[in-house]
Amino acid sequence: MKILHLDQNHPLLIQQLDKAGFTNEENYTSSKSEVEKIISNYDGIVIRSRFKCDRQFIDAARNLKFIARVGAGLESIDIPYAESKGIQLISAPEGNRNAVGEHTLGMILSLFNKLNKADREVRNGQWNREENRGIELDGKTVGIIGYGNMGKAFSKKLRGFDCKVLCYDSKENVGDENAAQVDLEIFQKEVDVVSLHTPWTPLTNKMVNAEFIDKFSKPFWLFNTARGKSVVTSDLVSALKSGKILGAGLDVLEYEKNSFESLFSQTNCHPERSRRDSEMPTDLKELLTFENVILSPHIAGWTVESKIKLAQTIVDKIITIFS
Repeated sequence: MKILHLDQNHPLLIQQLDKAGFTNEENYTSSKSEVEKIISNYDGIVIRSRFKCDRQFIDAARNLKFIARVGAGLESIDIPYAESKGIQLISAPEGNRNAVGEHTLGMILSLFNKLNKADREVRNGQWNREENRGIELDGKTVGIIGYGNMGKAFSKKLRGFDCKVLCYDSKENVGDENAAQVDLEIFQKEVDVVSLHTPWTPLTNKMVNAEFIDKFSKPFWLFNTARGKSVVTSDLVSALKSGKILGAGLDVLEYEKNSFESLFSQTNCHPERSRRDSEMPTDLKELLTFENVILSPHIAGWTVESKIKLAQTIVDKIITIFS
């Protein structure tokens, strides 16, 4: 089988596929239209998020047997159409679930203890103890929305804390010893912390909006290491202003590009110039001013170890299915 690799990944992926008898070719620079001209020559492709595998792309891939995405989600692929063509879809949520769980916990502890603010102040010669008094995770009720690979990995990280953990999921009977599954009404009544671990689907698109937020019985903390488009930024800003949301940790943003590789339209801009880009939405500019918001550039699952695990998971699945 001939496999075309469209994004660079850990070298073990190609090395092990070579050893297993697959023919591997790499193309990391051609445009989508250029790849469509040659894709019929391949049995499989390995991709992250460089471009969308839409109907046009799939129609051009007449001999394609699989699409393997080195990541957790498959939203960059027209799943129903690919499956209708008999194309096997492979992803690797097992590969970075631990990294996401650790990153989420890190964001919570950092925000609860005002570590970013305190660090910045000390570096500027300020020694403000009372103003940086933190709160503890112990005794809080943590709510996880989306209890699959990522949600379960995060709940395991909470075992060492004396906190109650609830989960809400569209699927039934996914709760376990680490999280009790409840309906949305109970979830919104009891939780102090909300952590999103959902894929981007029509159900989760703009899920956290003003109506959703207002249904919570008490102010809560929001953390999103899933998909940016699940949270409406303008409604989040309003809730932060009103105190309905006490603070937020965001690894993903509504406005980042589908490739996840950049946030602003001018991808080659210096970061400081990009921040001042006139095209930046007003609500995003305002979000950046809150001290009770902590941000990272879609790196929750982006560790040294997860790069290896993701590649190994994809290799193992391809060999298992096609050897």
